[in-house]
Amino acid sequence: MAAGSRAVTARNHLAPTSLFEGYAFDLDGTLHLGGTVLPGAAETIASIRRAGRPVAFVTNNPLHSAADYARQLRDLGIEATPSDVVTATDALVSYLTSAHPTSRLLVIGEALLRDTLAAAGFGLTDQPGVAEVVVVSFDRTFDYAKLLAAYRAIRLHGARLVATNPDPYCPTPDGGLPDCAAMLAAVEACTGATAEAIVGKPSRQMAAAVLDRLGIGAAGAVMVGDRLATDVAMARSAGMTGVLVLTGATSQADLATAEPGSLPDYVIQTLPELLPEPTRCR
Repeated sequence: MAAGSRAVTARNHLAPTSLFEGYAFDLDGTLHLGGTVLPGAAETIASIRRAGRPVAFVTNNPLHSAADYARQLRDLGIEATPSDVVTATDALVSYLTSAHPTSRLLVIGEALLRDTLAAAGFGLTDQPGVAEVVVVSFDRTFDYAKLLAAYRAIRLHGARLVATNPDPYCPTPDGGLPDCAAMLAAVEACTGATAEAIVGKPSRQMAAAVLDRLGIGAAGAVMVGDRLATDVAMARSAGMTGVLVLTGATSQADLATAEPGSLPDYVIQTLPELLPEPTRCR
């Protein structure tokens, strides 16, 4: 069924009636919220694995490694290994390796991102005059000094601008945290530059990394998440099926005012509705 014809399905909240070839899941707001597993999440993943379908866990949050995310999921009762996890950092390394393999990077990000980029062979610098690419990420240590360095590198020395993800905030039980889009907006505002790539969801780089991890084509894959602008948008642009779950950032009111072209293929209230009735754990 074409994506356009599924818009009515999404508005009517009908759930999928058959299994897909492979499943990709967002984390925050989809499987857990603030470290608390959401109802039915562990059981749903277990059912999919028992059915022999591959599973990938996908996050735009660069604050933890794949091993950390896998450990967090296991602590929540969800079977996961580091190789199951795809992060925005994975997509960033892939993009920079292709587009800027020898460029020196000025990084607005936390220690893990800097360490990951250094381990991947990139040269890092804190000197705006020698930076060739400014990388902006979710950074809880963002301050005026970092903004000034990015400004000078881009505005005065012509550095390019790349970001990890377009999320304005990261959902948490107490209302969320400003995410990468906030830092990126500050840099773009003062420099007049626009990021040449934002490599997390919904980018083609992230979609390619997810499909590669699942080992299937887009037509057989489903992306399950709680955001229209990232999870659903990536599914639509990549040719995957998009399922929105109303346990995180998107509400029924948001759906009612969304443009038809941004609607998911399916909308579910909770994760167990993702599976056909006979497949669900009880």
